[in-house]
Amino acid sequence: MRRQQRSGSSSDRRESGGHLVHGANGVSEMKFKYGMLTPLLALFAVAVGFPLCYAAYLSVTDYKLTDRTQPDFVGVANFTSALTNPAFWEAFATTAMYVVIAVSLELVLGFALALALHQQRWAKDLSRAIVLAPMFITPIAVGLIFRFLLNDQIGAVPALLHAVGADYDFFGAGKALLTLAFIDVWQWTPFMVLLILAGLESMPKQPMEAARVDGAGPVYRLRRVLIPMLAPVLTVAVLLRGLDALRVFEYIYATTRGGPGTETQTLQYFMYLEGIQFFRLAQASAMAFIVLALVLVVIVAAFRAMERNRASERSAAR
Repeated sequence: MRRQQRSGSSSDRRESGGHLVHGANGVSEMKFKYGMLTPLLALFAVAVGFPLCYAAYLSVTDYKLTDRTQPDFVGVANFTSALTNPAFWEAFATTAMYVVIAVSLELVLGFALALALHQQRWAKDLSRAIVLAPMFITPIAVGLIFRFLLNDQIGAVPALLHAVGADYDFFGAGKALLTLAFIDVWQWTPFMVLLILAGLESMPKQPMEAARVDGAGPVYRLRRVLIPMLAPVLTVAVLLRGLDALRVFEYIYATTRGGPGTETQTLQYFMYLEGIQFFRLAQASAMAFIVLALVLVVIVAAFRAMERNRASERSAAR
């Protein structure tokens, strides 16, 4: 009996000791995880949190760069002023048109190039490096390059067109926004190619092979098999490029400066004029938060649509 009691007590001590060791390991593991996250959180707070909070503070004051006195609290007056400003909505419409034109062309061209690269059998690395090269050039440098290439007076492209009897002012009225969209397409179509090509490389081959065996033609396989399988990748690619195109500033600053007139004055350039050129940082901050709210609405709507599509596909599979 004594031996049984001793063995029972020793086993209890071992179990309790094991629980203590396990608990200590869990606590140390949690400390390690949070310790590894601390530098990232500190950097995020300094690089993102502080500017965002300061911009939120400015948006509810009447702060100006030229005014050295303490700014007064004005509440939502800056937001009301921005929402009732016709120039703000004109810049919003210009930006929306620019995004639709640029991202649509990038999607079509990127999809075609990705399919071609996916089917390629020789010099794959070289061709992919050439296609992806424009994406790694600084946008302001791209804007300056096209500013001189397409200049009506000294540009090489207008000179070549004039030599064959055609004259085209790339930065003229009614054409400047399309030219800027073309510049965006030239630089950022490789980004679409990269995402879509990654989706094609990771996609299972069995559905396409089964459709081919069943006698489906190329167009049918593209519409009914390939595009539905790539739909999540295409959605994410369009979302990322659309959000990035909303921030267009460098091309406009390097080429048209919002002209002719206000034809190419996008949201980012309009906020730059308000905050930096005209020293109205409070109004510019309020406009920035309005744009942020609109972007968040678009992101939430897109992800909810993706979740609904996934749920419908799961229910159909059952």
